[in-house]
Amino acid sequence: MIANVTRSFIACIALITTAVADDWPQWRGIDRDGRINEPGLMTSLPDDHLPRKWTVKIGAGYSGPTVADGRVFVTDRGLEDEDGEIERVLCFSAETGEELWKHAYPAAYGDIGYRAGPRASVTIHGDLAISVGAAGQLICFDATNGTIKWQHGLRDEYAVRMPIWGITAAPLVYDDLVIQVVAGAGDACVVAFDLATGKERWRSIDEPAGYSSPILIRQADQDVAVVWTGASISGLDPRSGKVHWRVEMRSRNMPIGVPTPVVANDRLFVSSFYDGSMLIRFSKDELTAAKVWHRVGIDEINTDALHCMISNPLIKGEFIYGADSYGQLRCLDIASGDRIWEDTTAVPKARWATIHTIQDGDREIMQNDQGELIFATLSPTGFQEHSRTKLLAPTRKQLPKRGGVTWSHPAIANGHIYARNDNELMCASLIP
Repeated sequence: MIANVTRSFIACIALITTAVADDWPQWRGIDRDGRINEPGLMTSLPDDHLPRKWTVKIGAGYSGPTVADGRVFVTDRGLEDEDGEIERVLCFSAETGEELWKHAYPAAYGDIGYRAGPRASVTIHGDLAISVGAAGQLICFDATNGTIKWQHGLRDEYAVRMPIWGITAAPLVYDDLVIQVVAGAGDACVVAFDLATGKERWRSIDEPAGYSSPILIRQADQDVAVVWTGASISGLDPRSGKVHWRVEMRSRNMPIGVPTPVVANDRLFVSSFYDGSMLIRFSKDELTAAKVWHRVGIDEINTDALHCMISNPLIKGEFIYGADSYGQLRCLDIASGDRIWEDTTAVPKARWATIHTIQDGDREIMQNDQGELIFATLSPTGFQEHSRTKLLAPTRKQLPKRGGVTWSHPAIANGHIYARNDNELMCASLIP
């Protein structure tokens, strides 16, 4: 009798843990900050491989999966036996991996570099799914069945000044708007579209586009959209596109601002491969912001502070953590940008070596570009690795060097991790 009661109690706890877990409905999670709150996840990883719940065959692409309402979404370049240059938006059951719907469309990349596939994660908002391809095909779907609600060919419609690696920023939904980094000519670097109809509502900023996805912050009791372009970090009124403030950050070589800005209290941090790191302080009471410090090394090898490429940095307390240009995991003092420590064990050293980091409470869940999953804790005293296991095999279409990589950001939702490489999308449970 006692054993039955104990089993029932454990089952109830498991159900409660699952019930309070979150989806991962857009790039870097619910708030675009790479944070989750799932206290029921396992604390130690198996030594060899993490057992899979399911895996499905997909094509190549850089976009990370997103998960909402029992569905997982990802984009790819199509399978090898499919004709022509296409991109696909794919929807699967998050529970079983069963394909629910897919949509393929022509996508000629022209002179876009790194041609393995689309970059931006699909944004899920209610019963809508919004995707954008590397060549600028912006599509709003019915998330349940794949019916197209509206679409735009951004490249032609906005005379796009195409970044060398294409359109990469994930669509941001704000109220009844979709805010998209379009890279258009003139003042159409950023454009907002009506969520229901796709009609343009506003355009803003006459600057070359970067690769970073926009985020939202709060200032003066209102929402502000932060956009990192190829020339500045700017705070916009998300309802009108009006520029409230602008902090210049011009590139001395070519704009490579890939990571999403990270925020803690009134501080905002960005880091670029060529142009180092900048800390900005924004007023909580007024619509203003100013540079605190900008640290940049001699070049992308002889770096100062932190020169991130693909890896997203994070702020934890009074310290900044991130992977430098060749994968060196670093800790910085947020007040000055001074380096506290460097560790080279999280990922093998290589140009553009990558670590995707998700914060789960006080610990970090990391996926490096060799497909390894790591449980660790980052603190001013160092990188404390708890356990490591194999999640995915590196593949060569994203990067045909050094045995391949797994550059796509994983998603953690409802006790499971969803990750992809050039060949497959997989799901594994993180519940002990």
